[in-house]
Amino acid sequence: VQLQASGGGLVQTGGSLTLSCSAYGSVFSVAGMNWYRQAPGKQRELVAFISMGGGTDYANSVKGRFTISRDNAKKTSYLQMKALRPEDTAVYYCKFVISGSEYWGKGTQVTVSS
Repeated sequence: VQLQASGGGLVQTGGSLTLSCSAYGSVFSVAGMNWYRQAPGKQRELVAFISMGGGTDYANSVKGRFTISRDNAKKTSYLQMKALRPEDTAVYYCKFVISGSEYWGKGTQVTVSS
């Protein structure tokens, strides 16, 4: 099983980006889908979560600005990010729970310029 994340880039303050993360390999279904981020010199933090049933949760710092969604048929999660701020600059990682095991994607860099 491998996760492939994409969609990062450089954007100005107030801009938008959408990240995606897809699972490949022997994957029947994906349980929880998570997005984390890690800024330089900081610990990795959970940004958003979506359950198999579609329930979501967000870090307080991104509530109202980020939206997580999923396409079960495509085994893909999306993280729509709006009203981006310089403090959102980080490497963003996806983590999926598949058959009781956790899988991480390689990070994708998001840089928000002021």
